[in-house]
Amino acid sequence: MRRARAICLVLFLAACAPAARPPGGVAPLPPPYDLVISGGRIVDGTGAPWFYGDLAIRGDRIARVTPSGLLRDAPARERMDARGMVVAPGFIDIQGQSGGSFLFGDGRDVSKVTQGITTEILGEGGTPAPANQRTVGDISRLPPARQAVVRAFMTPRGFSRWLEAMERHGISPNVGSFLGAATVRQYVKGMALGEPTPAELDTMRAVVRRAMEDGAFGVASALIYPPGNFAGTPELIQMARAMAPYGGVYITHMRSEADQLLEAIDEAIRIGREGGVPVEIYHLKAGGLRNWPKAARAIAKIDSARAAGLDVQANMYPYIAGGTGLSSCLPPWAAADDKLLDNLRDPAMRSKIRAEVMQQTTDWENLCQLATPDGVLVLGLLKPENQVHAGKRLSEIAAAVGKDWLETAVDLLLAEEQRIGTIYFMMSEDNVKLQLTQPWLKFGTDAGGADPDSARGLTHPRAYGTYPRILGKYVRDEGVLTLEDAVRKATSAVATRLSIQDRGVLREGFYADVVVFDPTTIADRATFEEPHQLSVGVRDVFVNGVGVVRGGRHTGSRPGRVVRGPGYGGH
Repeated sequence: MRRARAICLVLFLAACAPAARPPGGVAPLPPPYDLVISGGRIVDGTGAPWFYGDLAIRGDRIARVTPSGLLRDAPARERMDARGMVVAPGFIDIQGQSGGSFLFGDGRDVSKVTQGITTEILGEGGTPAPANQRTVGDISRLPPARQAVVRAFMTPRGFSRWLEAMERHGISPNVGSFLGAATVRQYVKGMALGEPTPAELDTMRAVVRRAMEDGAFGVASALIYPPGNFAGTPELIQMARAMAPYGGVYITHMRSEADQLLEAIDEAIRIGREGGVPVEIYHLKAGGLRNWPKAARAIAKIDSARAAGLDVQANMYPYIAGGTGLSSCLPPWAAADDKLLDNLRDPAMRSKIRAEVMQQTTDWENLCQLATPDGVLVLGLLKPENQVHAGKRLSEIAAAVGKDWLETAVDLLLAEEQRIGTIYFMMSEDNVKLQLTQPWLKFGTDAGGADPDSARGLTHPRAYGTYPRILGKYVRDEGVLTLEDAVRKATSAVATRLSIQDRGVLREGFYADVVVFDPTTIADRATFEEPHQLSVGVRDVFVNGVGVVRGGRHTGSRPGRVVRGPGYGGH
């Protein structure tokens, strides 16, 4: 017994002995933190109630999250007083559209990061990669520097090369992407109508598998735009089956968000069920006055599917108007084989198109009819002679030129020779609020980033204001949802949905994507008439530990990295 007690005493004393000191007898100090943010209200992204706390960053990671005051004496290169502020994870935009800027623009994503967005997920409908002659067309028309970039996408690992090219270019937020379903189809069939042959389906499946191994989060369809809407349900099921072993998600701008909304949800659910993958619905909405009552039924349909064991969720932006091309007022078949402008120039085809628009006989989303010409705001006019019409309703432009709205729209498309960015007022404010409260709902801007100092033309205000609008109008002012739930839907809900590791929550060891904002002043300022106005209230934004917004101003830093899906094979 004495021997046992002696051994225990020796072990106890050894455990309590001071650690060995280096020569000179001075114990090494832990390396200082790069930044300590103290005294703020921590909203950690999980949905848990806020608490007063301190957060420390070292390098690109969150090193500590503690109750307020515990880090007051910790060595730090910089200290930030966050009293009166909310400290939250950086927002993850599940429907970003900034790919052009990330590849060839300045990459700063000013209107997005000043909202608190630290990660953008691209891919709705189409992606620049993988590429071949059918998706790219005549590559010689591009500047030589761009030709070299695009050629890298025309390789077996083209999707991965695209992601890497954006990071290498220098971007402020992180970036990841779905694979565009229209890209898969165009890779095989170009702009042709018709079902794919068995051999073409084999190629489609191979394209999907390679992209999933390259880090795609899944397949994203946009089923109101050609050539995406040339795809039938069985084709999309085959794509889903190809990505299922890689943990992919089927995310969709459905075939209808209006007259056939409920049927479109049924199609999306079928693709998920038969393809063996989760389903995510882009920008859930019930478009057109006559369809507003369907919003509650759409929510009930999603709830019913989930109760039956099918993983169906959705996302949205907090506006009563959507944005797309003026060309969406025309039947999709008119754009087959990339001949929309040729068809509009041909009197016989133009007459046929007119008849289809005015007396619709096929299933397609006629946005001009749904919004009415009074609810169609024409923005994206680029040619000087058309600038007089920019920012006006289609009905106003028609009255000014003395033609009906359809002839006016066609004339503008021919004059501009591009799709013409347009706003369609179609949704109900009550439905926006109803959707915001759903537990499976997340947020996305459906917009590209812009710089108010250099932006040309008009754009949808969601490019500047989505997240501050939610946190200001719907959380603080109207109490539609709680602060904690709004932050969860902007952060961890997306990270969990897409299996993004180590982001979306303020947790030790996670990447230091952090936003600091004033809950009493955060608000959107962008309007449909004057969209190029930065939001207010977001004071500081950090991406991978680097400040991209300090004191409300963009720093010019571009520390963004690629984030990849769970099927990534490390190529």
